[in-house]
Amino acid sequence: MYTWNDIEQHIAACSHCPLSQTRHLPVMGRGDHNADIMLIAEAPGEQEDLKGLPFVGRSGRILDELLEDCSLRREEIYITNILKCHPPGNRNPKEEEKESCFPYLKYETFLLKPKIIVCLGRVAAQRIISPDFKITRQHGTWTYQKDCAMTAVYHPSAILRDPSKLEITKRDFREIVRKREELAVEY
Repeated sequence: MYTWNDIEQHIAACSHCPLSQTRHLPVMGRGDHNADIMLIAEAPGEQEDLKGLPFVGRSGRILDELLEDCSLRREEIYITNILKCHPPGNRNPKEEEKESCFPYLKYETFLLKPKIIVCLGRVAAQRIISPDFKITRQHGTWTYQKDCAMTAVYHPSAILRDPSKLEITKRDFREIVRKREELAVEY
């Protein structure tokens, strides 16, 4: 049985794919290890690679705004990525890179046992929810696997590129909080 410390040590020593040779620091998920909400993005960005923490750059500021709008705090959720290393040039992760890192995400999910998983962006949604997930049509919709409600929202970097997505994503985050309250009543 793995612990959070075990996973962090494995990620720090990982050399399963070429990204381990170009990273500055691997990026382990962060947050409350008892959180009922888990946010999953595709990969760390440049600032995350330099600091070893998820969502600390410009996208992190957008994420903080989204969380604040719906009265969530980073300290009460868990934020991670499929990949634990930064792909050069912020390119989309390759399939073999996602496959190499996916066991780490599985262990994080197993230890956390979230009630809600929120995929940040299309790439994460296509890996976690469905390979044919269309973020523009399906953001904010819910699906269920085992005892977990899953949804996807626009990635904060998409909001940086298109600020008109901010209000839509704020509504999606408010719905996440509503779903959390609904699930709390059920359990």
